[in-house]
Amino acid sequence: MSTETLTATAQGHAVVSPKEWLEARLELLAKEKELRKQMDEVARLRREIAWERVEKNYVFDTNEGPKTLAALFGDRSQLMLYHFMFGPDWEQGCAGCSFVADHIDGATVHLAHRDVTLTAVSRAPLEKINAFKKRMGWKFRWVSSFGTDFNFDYHVSFTQEEMAQGEVYYNYGFRRFPQSEGPGISVFYKDDTGQVFHTYSAYARGLDVLLGTYNYLDLAPKGRDENGFEMPMAWLRHHDRYEDSPKVSSCGCRE
Repeated sequence: MSTETLTATAQGHAVVSPKEWLEARLELLAKEKELRKQMDEVARLRREIAWERVEKNYVFDTNEGPKTLAALFGDRSQLMLYHFMFGPDWEQGCAGCSFVADHIDGATVHLAHRDVTLTAVSRAPLEKINAFKKRMGWKFRWVSSFGTDFNFDYHVSFTQEEMAQGEVYYNYGFRRFPQSEGPGISVFYKDDTGQVFHTYSAYARGLDVLLGTYNYLDLAPKGRDENGFEMPMAWLRHHDRYEDSPKVSSCGCRE
C-alpha cells in the first residue's frame, strides 16, 4: 500500500502522506479564512449598533475611594467592565470568572495604549475582593458595586424574588439559572462632555473571546476535551487549587 492511500488510524484519525495532509489543511484553511471574514463583519456591526445613555449615577467602592462610573474611565474614553461572579456573602470568587481573570493582567497595558480601561466589578465588598485578589496574585483594578443597582441593571445579579420565580433575565432572554450571580462584560464610551454611553454587553458563550486558554485548546488535537463532563468547565479549578480541590461547582453559565 502506498503512503498516498494509507488509511491506518492514530487515535481515530487517518494517517496520510504529506501531500494528502497538505490538501486537507488547505481545504480547512479556506474555511478558516471564511470564518475570519465573518467575524470581522460581526465586529464591524458591533461597532455600529446604537448606544444608550447611562442615566443613573452609579458610585463604586475602589481602593482610591468612591468613584462614579465616569471616573472609572480614568483619562481614556472607553471602559470595559468585566462582571466577575462574587456575591456579597461568598467566600471566594467564581472559578470560571477566575479563569477569565487569569487572562486580564497581560492585556491591560496593551488595552491602555488603545484608549481602553479594563476593570472587574463584583457585588462582594471591597475587603473580600482585595483578599481574594491577593490570594490569586492579580494586579488589575477590581471595584465593588455593593449597595448599588449596577449589577442588577446590567442583568448579572438576581434578587431572591427573581430566583424564586424559577427563571431570570440573562443573556437577553429568560432562563433557569443556578446562582444569584452571572458573568458578563459591559462596554462604555465617555464623550468630551463627560456623558457616558453603554455600547455593548455580552454574556455566556459570548465571553469565550476573552479566554485565550480556550483558543489554544481549540488548536489542540483533543480540543477543549469537555464532552465527558456534566457541563463545560466542570474540570476547572482556581489556579491555586488544582492539586488540592477535588471538585468545583459549575456556574452553569456557558449555554
